[in-house]
Parts: sequence; C-alpha cells; structure tokens
Amino acid sequence: MADDSITQVRDRTTQPPPVPLSRAEHWFEVVVFASRWIQAPLYAGLIVAELLYAYKFLVELWEMAIHIHQMDETVFMLGVLGLIDVTMVANLLTMVVIGGYATFVSKLDLETHPDRPDWLSHVDPGTIKVKLAASLIGISSIHLLKAFVDVANENPDHIKWKIFIHLTFLGSAILLAWTDKIMQKDKNH
Repeated sequence: MADDSITQVRDRTTQPPPVPLSRAEHWFEVVVFASRWIQAPLYAGLIVAELLYAYKFLVELWEMAIHIHQMDETVFMLGVLGLIDVTMVANLLTMVVIGGYATFVSKLDLETHPDRPDWLSHVDPGTIKVKLAASLIGISSIHLLKAFVDVANENPDHIKWKIFIHLTFLGSAILLAWTDKIMQKDKNH
C-alpha cells in the first residue's frame, strides 16, 4: 500500500504543471469549441431532406399501386428497386445525421432509450466513414442491378461507367475499413 502512494506522488511530480491560459486565449478556445454548433442547422437540413425522401417514396409507391395492372414484371421490379434505392439513401441520411451530430456536435442522451441503435455506442469518424462507404456500395449496387434488369434500354457505355464507379466505391470502402482497422489496432497498443 505504501509503495502505491509513493508511486502516485512520484507520478504527480513528474508531470509538468498546467500552463495558465490568458483570458483571451481561454475565450477563443470557448468560441472554437462552440463553433461545432454551426453544424447543427446542416443536420437539421439533412432531416428535411430525409422527410422529402419519405415523401418521394410514398409518391412512387402510390404510383406503383395505382398502375400495378399495367406494369409488366420488369417495370414493376425497376419500381421496387427504385423504392429500395430511396430507402437506402434515407438510411444513409440517418447515419450521417445521428453519427455526425453525436461525433461532432453533442452527445446524444439515449443510454436508456429502448430503440438506441447498437452502432451508436462505438461511433467515431472512422466508423462513420466505413458505414457511409458500405451504404454507397449498396446504393451503387441497386443502380447497377437496375441497369442489368433494364439492359435493353441502357447505353453500354453507361453500364461500363456504373461498373467502374461501383468498383471504385468498393475499393475505397476496403481501403477505409483497412485503414480504420490499423488505426484501431494502434489505439489499443
């Protein structure tokens, strides 16, 4: 027990004392830290965009429902893929709003909320980037699938570009995940 108290005293003496800040520097740092709230209206705007996507989803679903008897299977499948695409973009917006706000603006007080997403407990900028990249791959996959379903009406050059873009997203996501894994390993050591 005595050795522990000696170690604690020794640790306190080896650390340099905190440098007092000037009043101007202190207030500047307060302003810099408070500047994170500039992002709050941006997240509010993304919430509005998500509402617009929900409206677009409902309009497309209504159009599909009232014209279901005139649609052949390919047109119906393209409509469903369009609904999936809108949903995935809305999911992407949700991740950006919740993850970005919690990471860069303010903590979300949701510890006891029953619907709290599991991924929120370990969200950081690296995790958000990897999740966003995975979402972009999903969205790109839907666009590529739509092109393949309607290949007769697609320009072959457009399909090549969609494949190239999809592979670029895929490669970027793999590199982001690998980089995040390396950074997490370095944090744990």
